[in-house]
Amino acid sequence: MGSHRRFAPSGLSRGRGATVTVLSVAATAAAALGAVPAGAAPHDDTRAEVDRLYEEAEKATEAFNKADERADSLRKQVSTAQDRIARQQERINTMRDALGSLAGAQYRSGGIDPSLALLFSDDPDDYLDKAAALDRITVHQAGELKDLEGAMRDLAQERAEATGKLADLEQSRKAVTRHKKTVERKLAKARQLLNRLPSAERAAYDRASRSGREDMPDLGGGAPSSTRAAAAIAAARSALGRPYVWGANGPSGFDCSGLMQWSYAQAGVGLPRTSQAQRYAGRQVPLSQAQPGDLIAYRDDASHIAMYMGNGQVIHAPYPGAPVRYDPVGMMPVSSVTRV
Repeated sequence: MGSHRRFAPSGLSRGRGATVTVLSVAATAAAALGAVPAGAAPHDDTRAEVDRLYEEAEKATEAFNKADERADSLRKQVSTAQDRIARQQERINTMRDALGSLAGAQYRSGGIDPSLALLFSDDPDDYLDKAAALDRITVHQAGELKDLEGAMRDLAQERAEATGKLADLEQSRKAVTRHKKTVERKLAKARQLLNRLPSAERAAYDRASRSGREDMPDLGGGAPSSTRAAAAIAAARSALGRPYVWGANGPSGFDCSGLMQWSYAQAGVGLPRTSQAQRYAGRQVPLSQAQPGDLIAYRDDASHIAMYMGNGQVIHAPYPGAPVRYDPVGMMPVSSVTRV
């Protein structure tokens, strides 16, 4: 979803001869963006604003992915904690039952004063045997009580930790919702700006947004860095032409990091969900040493990511309206190259 105005010249330059008057375009762009200086190209300003919105939406998408990933992790942690709490509660209940049985045995064995029991006993030897058993029961009961107290403390701690994780989960859910709304708002504004253009200009923009190559370019003779990279490349190629869908990681649609995650998953490699995390999912290498299968992160904040395919080409999910496709590696400023 990166700013396509940095791409190699495409059909957009050929579409500028469309039969739309400059005055018509100027009036439309002025309505969308406000007055522009004399001599400026209003439709260029509109496209630049759309590009900016797409770039901001992509950053918000990565924030959404990160929050969503954290929410998933917290959900698993809460579920695990709840299972532990249930098992601990069951253990405590069992211990309480056992202590109840011990208390009953103690009462039956020594429910009266020991001296009176000895005085009234018909069989002093039997009394002494019972007294010895009672002592053993008492010692065992004390140990059981101590274990019960420890188990109850552990249970209280587990519950406190689970409560904290539930609070964190709620915050992450709110963050997911907030970032989702930000993405939707920016994409809606971009589409609104495009819809204000005359149909010929809008068609030219749409053609330009699909001007990346979906066919197989000359990728040169570069070899993948590993067998898993080769498998990831094959998976990414199979996704050519599938739509950009923000927040999606396949198989029917992708955002930029979703495509990388899905492609390497087909190779049995687990990548993090966001492009910022993916840039650290392997060894950093110079761009001059890039091999097919390497991950190319763009912009200083790594808000866009692609896969190097060889001969200066990458495959990626660009932005809404542009399907998974090939583009030049230099389409945007490269911030890092990662060998998975």
